[in-house]
Amino acid sequence: MFKAAKDGPAKVITANDLRNGLVVFLDAEGGWSVEIAYARVLTDGPDLDGALAYAKAQNDARIVVEPYPIDVMVDGGAPVPVRLREKIRADRGPTVVYGDAERAKLTGTTA
Repeated sequence: MFKAAKDGPAKVITANDLRNGLVVFLDAEGGWSVEIAYARVLTDGPDLDGALAYAKAQNDARIVVEPYPIDVMVDGGAPVPVRLREKIRADRGPTVVYGDAERAKLTGTTA
């Protein structure tokens, strides 16, 4: 079940790319990356509010769907999701080996 981000911890904005359904994260340049390592790390307040407003505008423009903030810890300079659900999404789940060839087609990489 989805749980809203809590006040306090660092945050990143996540959504799904409307072109291919992949999990994406808002980056510092205002684009979307499938790699959480490139996500813009935010703090509560105007920083988070502005990024979320931008992400919702991207939703309205049909670039991404359902953007929302998630709690992260910064480890070695990279954001790491706090909740298991978001860890699975960031690792490009599912939790079983399945669909590597299909994922490679969507991301333009080799399996």
